[in-house]
Amino acid sequence: MRYMASYDFMETMRNTNQWLGASAAAIGAYPAFAMVPNPALQWMRAWGEVAERTFQRMVVKPDWGIPSITMADGKDHIVTVENVVPGDFGDLIHFAVSGRKPMKRKVLVVAPMSGHYATLLRSTVISLLPDCEVYITDWHNARDIPVSAGKFDVEDYTLYLVDYMRHLGPDTHVIAVCQPAPLTLAATAYLAEEDPKAQPRTLTLIGGPIDPDAAATDVTDFGRRVTMGQLEQFMIQRVGFKYPGVGRMVYPGLLQLASFMSMNWDSHSTAFSDQINRAARGEAADHDKHNKFYDEYLAVMDMTAEFYLSTVERVFKNREIAKNVFTVAGKKVDIGKVTTVAVKTVEGAKDDISAPGQCIAALDLLTGLPDSKKASHVEPDAGHYGIFAGKSWRNNIRPLVLDFIDSNSKPVKEPANKNAAA
Repeated sequence: MRYMASYDFMETMRNTNQWLGASAAAIGAYPAFAMVPNPALQWMRAWGEVAERTFQRMVVKPDWGIPSITMADGKDHIVTVENVVPGDFGDLIHFAVSGRKPMKRKVLVVAPMSGHYATLLRSTVISLLPDCEVYITDWHNARDIPVSAGKFDVEDYTLYLVDYMRHLGPDTHVIAVCQPAPLTLAATAYLAEEDPKAQPRTLTLIGGPIDPDAAATDVTDFGRRVTMGQLEQFMIQRVGFKYPGVGRMVYPGLLQLASFMSMNWDSHSTAFSDQINRAARGEAADHDKHNKFYDEYLAVMDMTAEFYLSTVERVFKNREIAKNVFTVAGKKVDIGKVTTVAVKTVEGAKDDISAPGQCIAALDLLTGLPDSKKASHVEPDAGHYGIFAGKSWRNNIRPLVLDFIDSNSKPVKEPANKNAAA
């Protein structure tokens, strides 16, 4: 129980700030105060509204909020979320569009487990729904998973992906966004040896750290500076008594959020100050630009300690994927065994999290794949978020990915003599 007190202390501080915000908003909204207008009371009410919403959102999983999409027939079709493959640590979910036949393109979007929920890719999903049958990995918050469910590290994550690909079948096109790109590549290579018929048709890797040393960023520099002992000492805590996962060792979402905010503290503090002023003037709205962004950004989830630590040690420090020495359940995964899956990498020229060079390194590891099945794209003037959810994704990258999927949709037979592919 060494770290349970610190976990509960963070939750107590969050809960207290939420209560203070609600109290300030209620006091500032007293009808009696309206008889004598006072800017200080208006500002207090505005601060309370913003503070309560901010701290309350930190422990709420956002809803997908995709009520309907407009198809080529000009009609709105309702979208429902179906849990296809439930699991202790994550689910495979499907976005079912009512009133339409199954689409030829079947896409599995692999969402990152890096502090935020899969709903961070909501706009990505919405952009794909009119043209594809969309499935996505919906990872669970570790604080809600009982200790009896066992561990969950990078190998378990990889095996979850293997199960999802097997379930969806060989007609699947996989799109891995950011953090899961190395493990998705490993899962594909695992299938190439263990179950070749279950391999997906295509694999698109977007802004992922296949080789973190290919281009240094603040993220890779941090991974180099700190030791594993320091990470375990200062980043890992035990879930408190409030949640079902009591006692589980985690990298808390609130601690992750503090790290996220500290990287751009000036811009975040300015954004909240401006929002308070807008609320005081009566210009803020429930779904304005500020709330729409921060309702998602502030919703953080705990990661299991073993997943976080094994990611840092094996993917960033030891570079097991980049060196092609990654193992799953004691078995070496050889990326060079992938011979039929078309692979495309996408990078942003201004990506400061996974810089250009880190993701395209995957193509050099695919020694058994012909050049005709490899592709890459670097989006100019695009940052990390823009390459999968922003204007760059919608206008430029998404059409390229769909073209790549279409041009590699037909099954490819394994060569009779595998040595001939070398």
